[in-house]
Amino acid sequence: MPYFCTMNFTVQILGSSAALPTSQRNPSAQVLDYNGQLFLIDCAEGTQMQMRKFGISMRRVSHIFISHLHGDHYFGLVGLLFSYQLLGRTEDLHIYAQKDLEQIINLQLQVSQTRLSYPLFFHPINPEERKIILDDDKLTVETIPLEHSLPCCGFLFREKPLPLKIDKRFLIKEIIPISEFARIKAGGDYLSPEGVLYKNSEITIAPPKAHSYAYCSDTLYSERIVPQITGVDVLYHEATFMNDKRTSATEKFHSTAQQAAEIARQAGTGTLIIGHFSARYDDLQPMLEEAKRIFENTVLAEEGLTISVR
Repeated sequence: MPYFCTMNFTVQILGSSAALPTSQRNPSAQVLDYNGQLFLIDCAEGTQMQMRKFGISMRRVSHIFISHLHGDHYFGLVGLLFSYQLLGRTEDLHIYAQKDLEQIINLQLQVSQTRLSYPLFFHPINPEERKIILDDDKLTVETIPLEHSLPCCGFLFREKPLPLKIDKRFLIKEIIPISEFARIKAGGDYLSPEGVLYKNSEITIAPPKAHSYAYCSDTLYSERIVPQITGVDVLYHEATFMNDKRTSATEKFHSTAQQAAEIARQAGTGTLIIGHFSARYDDLQPMLEEAKRIFENTVLAEEGLTISVR
């Protein structure tokens, strides 16, 4: 089976309520699974319970991203860190958030006289600038500056383009030294020992498209983010209110379902996930219908929902 077919790139919703938890919805948290490596995006109260409920291995979380310092986006973090301690975690854990959160974590550790059993690395971010904050061999994570009542950013997860693949049909008729593979996959031509020059386009196959996921947490309707998220495969955009509460949304630095759909339409995204629903809404179907009138391929961020980014 080709390498790219075995790759996993999914996002699972753990919480989608705004500010207050409800009997049906927890506040914001998501887990992104990239080929077995788990990234936790926001960590509201009750997140670790949701991880257990949906069978997510907490130990496999290696990086945690916190969009901003309203409690419904990070109040579950300290409890999770202490649970890792009780479970005897030894693996590195990285947190990406505004610098004030490091002080909150350190205070909790200090007053409880806790010495963590695992290395904890804190990476301060500036939510007002667009910057790559994680860059490994397969994936980058970039901040998306948003407009909210507190400094706030979203996160853009992008696969790095895979190299060209050498066409197996060509390999059948021509033996290429392994030492030449990397150069050809990088776009080089091949000169055979007999002096025959093969153009790269003749002997390679284009790799599969690199995929991307954008998480846009609490924010006013802002077209400023459109250029950065244009063409993403899956977009999560907050939709705290329906459009009849548009004035209230603006006053509270939030968006409506219609506005989230408008951003998705302008950005030409593949799928839109709307979430961060006000506790006033028990029935979310009208909210979904409102968004679908603008952007058909919209789904609700229902707890446990898993969406493929590929």
